Amino acid sequence: MKAIMVVGTTSHAGKSSLVTALCRLLWRNGWLVTPFKGQNMALNAYVTATGGEMGYAQALQAWGAKVVPRVEMNPILLKPQGNMTSQVIMKGEVVGVTNAKEYYQNYFEKGWEVITESLETLAQEFDLVVCEGAGSPAEINLKHRDLTNMRVAKHLNADTILVADIERGGVFAHIVGTLELLDPEERSLIKGIVINKFRGDKTILDPGIEWLENYTNIPVLGVIPWFDSALPSEDSLGLLDRSSRKKVYELKINVIKLPHISNFTDFDPLEAEDSVLIEYIEPNGKLGYPDAVIIPGTKTTIADLKILEKTGMMSQIREYVESGGTILGICGGFQMLGNKILDPEHLEGLEENCQGLDLLPIKTILKQEKITRQREVSANYPQQGLPVDGYEIHQGYTEMIPFLVKQRKIRYLPLFDDETLGIVNEIQSVWGCYLHGIFDNGAWRRAWLNSLRQKRGLPSLPTGISNYRQQREELLDSLADLVEKHLNLESFFHNF
Repeated sequence: MKAIMVVGTTSHAGKSSLVTALCRLLWRNGWLVTPFKGQNMALNAYVTATGGEMGYAQALQAWGAKVVPRVEMNPILLKPQGNMTSQVIMKGEVVGVTNAKEYYQNYFEKGWEVITESLETLAQEFDLVVCEGAGSPAEINLKHRDLTNMRVAKHLNADTILVADIERGGVFAHIVGTLELLDPEERSLIKGIVINKFRGDKTILDPGIEWLENYTNIPVLGVIPWFDSALPSEDSLGLLDRSSRKKVYELKINVIKLPHISNFTDFDPLEAEDSVLIEYIEPNGKLGYPDAVIIPGTKTTIADLKILEKTGMMSQIREYVESGGTILGICGGFQMLGNKILDPEHLEGLEENCQGLDLLPIKTILKQEKITRQREVSANYPQQGLPVDGYEIHQGYTEMIPFLVKQRKIRYLPLFDDETLGIVNEIQSVWGCYLHGIFDNGAWRRAWLNSLRQKRGLPSLPTGISNYRQQREELLDSLADLVEKHLNLESFFHNF
């Protein structure tokens, strides 16, 4: 199987974006191409059509390649969940929970087996694989247990691109240092260097590039300028680039940046709305009085809820809602909106009964069984009959508490035709749902935003728009165009 590998000098160097762009460029040139990341540690996950979990970044790369995401593209997904442990997912299924030391003792051999099996499966259906590494390939204390960087590159004999982030500073030291720490066999696979996130006049950088090529004897394929791509981020480092990007807007929505925030890709469609500003608020920050507050998903619902209580954010949220604010909880955030969360199996710790925000008359029971599935439903609110699709990823079953419903003398209504997926109060100020990707649905998103705009006396936005996937396609094409413009890939692709 023909293969390209992309590794980085650091985390957040731009590996995921470059792989995404390469997938789209290769597709344009007639290749049947698949992305691949052997092992990914991330809390942004996607659920495939078969109900398997994989990293959202690899799903995005698959869309870049115009193919359907599948778990073989990311056979190992590690989801951090506090106390230095992670949930281990192999080929889309949960196989255990472990800390780092025990993971490499108990899962290393099995992990490599799963990785090679997945590559063999993909090789039967695709012409070429574009692989992504993780972190840096030069972590000398971790190289002996590498499952996703140069071990994969050597297994595939893959021509490899080294990406460096110039915005961090010290880009030449990062590149040279990384190459020096690679074994000769590994270094021989590095066929090109890419400098990413450059701001300024490239002519000033050119002498350094000439020196770098002479010193390393490896061509610099090009320099990618810093750009605000609005593409989904792989992990929470990407949130550092997100807040306060718009100076003109009509609605402000605050998202609580939970310590174990997950699937914040849910909010990319909102960020793509010109009239909406998304701000990520730390639990110890000031909530203020935005047009809406969103509590996102989390890998550890109880632990993050305790942080909201400890920092005083819980009180701020309650005061905000009591003053007439609108709040939406998704997945773990939905669970937090309830009266209580029960953990009889101690899946998240020793506490069996945790008090929630008590904004919805519901309770959630955490259970070992994990629900992962794609869904297609019909909305009841904010506009009846709108088709909605998305996916569930949660451990827990949520149900109404009848005596609280009766006590509060207010109606709570099913958000969709499947009442297990979410509810909203009759004045539509408290919303909760299990559906990730809810805002990808263009008509539903606009209808929900219009309910906020109505409170502000703003005119309604048209709801007859395409779903976010169309905007995402445009972003993928723009990213590919940018990379094609600034990188000389002809020399690199000559072997293909």
